[in-house]
Parts: sequence; C-alpha cells; structure tokens
Amino acid sequence: MSASTIQDVAKASGVSVATVSRVLNNSATVAEATREMVLNTIKQLDYQPNLLGRNLRRTETRLILALLPTIANPFYSRIVKGIEDVAHKNGYNVMLCNTDSTKEREQLYLGLLKNRLADGVILMAPRIEGEELTAISADFPVVQCCEYKEGAKVSLVRIDNYAAARKAAKHLISLGHKKIGIISSHSDFLSILRREEGFRSVLEEAGLPLEDQYLAYGDYSFKSGHRSALALLALKEQPTAIFAISDVMAIGALRALREKGLKVPDDVAVVGFDNISFSSMCDPMLTTVSQPKYDLGCTAMDLLLKTIQGELKEPLEIVLENELVIRESTIRS
Repeated sequence: MSASTIQDVAKASGVSVATVSRVLNNSATVAEATREMVLNTIKQLDYQPNLLGRNLRRTETRLILALLPTIANPFYSRIVKGIEDVAHKNGYNVMLCNTDSTKEREQLYLGLLKNRLADGVILMAPRIEGEELTAISADFPVVQCCEYKEGAKVSLVRIDNYAAARKAAKHLISLGHKKIGIISSHSDFLSILRREEGFRSVLEEAGLPLEDQYLAYGDYSFKSGHRSALALLALKEQPTAIFAISDVMAIGALRALREKGLKVPDDVAVVGFDNISFSSMCDPMLTTVSQPKYDLGCTAMDLLLKTIQGELKEPLEIVLENELVIRESTIRS
C-alpha cells in the first residue's frame, strides 16, 4: 500500500491542497472547523508530511549541526545533552558530526550549513583557521564551545583554562609536592596551551620551574596516559605528583601506577581535568578540575538561537565557572 499524499488528504477532506498546507503550517487563516476536519483526515490516512521540504520552502531546516572532534571522548556527552535539551525545547533537532579533528571532515559538514541544509552550527573543536571561521559566521549562525580560534569574530562559551590549571597546581603544592609531572598533548588547541601555561606559572611562582623531563605528551587517550605515566615513572627521580590535562589520560596514569605497585596518593598523587563521569568511579576516585559540561552545551545552544533569530548584533563571549573537585587521588579519605 502506497503512502498517503497531501493530495489524498485534500480530496478526502473536500478542501484544496493549499488549505491542507495552511493547516500543516498552523496558519491562522483556516477556520477551526476546517482545521479539525483536515487534522482528523491526516490521522485517518496516516499522512506523514515532508518536513524537510516544508522547512526548506520556509528557508529553515530546524536542524543544528554539532561538530565534535571525537565521539569516543566521554567529555562531550554532557555538552551534547545540554545542546539537545535546549534545541528540542525550541523545536530544533541536532545532528552530531564527528570531525576526527581534521579540516577536511569539518569543511564537509560546514558545506551542509553553506548549502542551507542546516540552520546553524556549534563547533566544539574548530580546525579551520580563524579568518575562515569569521567569514563563515558573517553569513551563517556559528558558535564556538569549549575550544576556540583566538581572534575569530564568532560567539564563544568556555571556561578559563589558565585559571583552572592554576587551581590544580596550587592544590598539589599545598600538599608538599615539589617534583610534579605533567601529561599534556601536542595538540594546538588553545585550552591545552592555557592549561599548561597556567600550571607552569604556579610552579615558577613557587620556585619549582618545570623541567623538560617531567613533561610527557599524550593524545587524550587512556593508552597515551598510561604510556606517558610509565615514561615519567622511569625517571631516576620519579615525580611525586602527576597532572594530566584530561581525565581519560589521568585514569591511564592511575593504571600505570597500579601496575608499578605504587600507591595513590601515598607514593604519587594524580589530578585530572574535565570531571567526566568515570573520574568518580575509578579506584581511587580522581581529583579533577570540573567543567560545567551541561551548562556549556545549554549556553552554546542559547547563543546559537539568539544568532539565528537575529538578536545578537555582535559576537558574544561567555566564560563559565570551573571547580577543583578534590578526591582520593590526592588526599586519602
């Protein structure tokens, strides 16, 4: 049996196709009795309107693109939840786009926006250059969330990564640690650079400048955190504390310490960053900098809606609060 068409609905209702279309678009020009009759016919015929076609004719798709570097990192799940909750509340759907942190994949998805197959985009880790991003935002609704391109004239919601990392460093120094290792990343993301700079600044203020041997690099993965921690533990003078710029790598470091028979935090303390759900599930529970992930997503979507609706005349930057959550990996309960 073939699917019902708008013509079938019009014929069965005894009205024109234009009237059915006005009912579907909630037009106030349709009499209430006619509206109810058409809606009943739609239900009886199980007619499914072509929402994409309708929205394109109205120059909107009610679709938002959310570009993230990888769906494997649990950090993004709460951000996406925030984006979706606000989007759905306002009648929009969200399409998740995994860019693999490549410009090519990112530009492919941005092509959907340029071809007006989406109403706006939220970028969580933009790889294209700031000038190109600025140019795109001049014509289309764009918001940056968490990661960002410095100097790009695009709305942004983030935390102060520099100040957040300083909290972590001050905590470890207050516990008496003097040999502190850092597991960072070779990524050029500004958040990573600011975290490393913030942590280093506190060490320098305390007269404990970071030696190159105490700096290891991972790629945000559990395995790289494990590998980097083993490299730090292989040093003649092992660090008594490790700061990892992401929780996933910090949890990898905890695994390495356990394999080496070291106790956390008695032998080596560990601090992560992000406060993903697993940070409170591991043993010992991980001390970490908590980002307001859900609020980041909600705020980013709010900014995008204001941009779509023309309420923002200039890009807006919003910096949300962060918190150091102290758990067993630095202080034994």
